[in-house]
Amino acid sequence: MTVPYPLKFQPEFKERVWGGRALEQFGLELPEGHIGEGWMIGDHPNGITQIVNGELAGKGLDEVREQFGREWFGTKGFSEKNGRFPLLIKLLDCNDDLSIQVHPTDEYEGLPKGELGKTEMWYVLDAKPGAKIIYGLKENVDRTALAQAIEEGHIMDALQEVPVQAGDSFYIPAGTVHALCAGVVVAEVQQNSDTTYRLYDYNRPGLDGKPRELHIEDSLNVIAYEGAGATRMKTDDAKPNEWLQLAQSPYFVVEKGIVSTPWELSTTAESFVILVICDGTGTLSWEQGSIEFRSGECFLLPANLGSYTLDGSCTVLRSVAP
Repeated sequence: MTVPYPLKFQPEFKERVWGGRALEQFGLELPEGHIGEGWMIGDHPNGITQIVNGELAGKGLDEVREQFGREWFGTKGFSEKNGRFPLLIKLLDCNDDLSIQVHPTDEYEGLPKGELGKTEMWYVLDAKPGAKIIYGLKENVDRTALAQAIEEGHIMDALQEVPVQAGDSFYIPAGTVHALCAGVVVAEVQQNSDTTYRLYDYNRPGLDGKPRELHIEDSLNVIAYEGAGATRMKTDDAKPNEWLQLAQSPYFVVEKGIVSTPWELSTTAESFVILVICDGTGTLSWEQGSIEFRSGECFLLPANLGSYTLDGSCTVLRSVAP
């Protein structure tokens, strides 16, 4: 019988035209190229992460999910639509601006078969001076006005720009127009989906030298012109050993915690727990063992792990299925 323990994975790295080498700051060994995304915990056809620690080392997240089911992943730990792990956890290095994009809801008829919509949130790990993001439409921009701006080549005039700093948090429900911009490194918690519709990509070529595909009609169809409930917050008021809620959606709840003294916690039968170490170092202990961690590492705690303790000096994101 396999006793539950915190699972750590080998990231799946993705080269992107906007990527760079910033994820090396977390001690990650990157392949060559412009690495934009590290899929830290993934159970998607485009990227399944493999366990690197303990008895289950070498197994994919999909295998473990199928083998241990709801006992390990929780009564809410599965997508009702496709049975997979419901979340995808990423670290993103935005060495250049991302395309202006929007994601569909689960209900959109144009979704690829078996794919989910994509609600997500960002926590900014690092931001260069003057860094910004695109976050929503300007007031009174409706479908007609946006379509006209695209056609006439001035879409940027219809979008909101927001300055960002490390520690900022952004909730991005499906239907929200958005884009990370150059000089930002973020942790992303999202639905387990790889569906993105591009509105604009600065007329730049992709990695293959050809123009990147745009999805104007799909984008115009799925945008929530009246707003989808996007929220942002500064998180400087997080207190040691207390959770500060950053985002709550039908798919995930994400909280920030500052660890400065031993912090005793516990999983529940309803959901796994995902921990993203944002900065600092520390130790994760549970009944059968302990593991040291550092910034940039991510762990999946089985729902039946029970009590565990965080110790050290670090900032942590905790995500669960609601």
